Amino acid sequence: MKKTLALTILNVTLCALVFLSSGCAFFSQPGETTDEGHRRHLGVLNTNRQMMMEDIDKVLLLDRPSRLTENRIP
Repeated sequence: MKKTLALTILNVTLCALVFLSSGCAFFSQPGETTDEGHRRHLGVLNTNRQMMMEDIDKVLLLDRPSRLTENRIP
């Protein structure tokens, strides 16, 4: 059991080191410059942030307009 756990941890660590050492260039698209890749990453991050904010608004019920009126009804 300990040997299997140690090998699993070693494999995960080695895979992480391979991906960390290669950086973002490993996942770049063919024919894409560094600036284009950076703009694409920023666009993805912006879209993810907007979608997360929409989800938070739905959970907190902030996405619906208020039905309350500012005027007092006698």
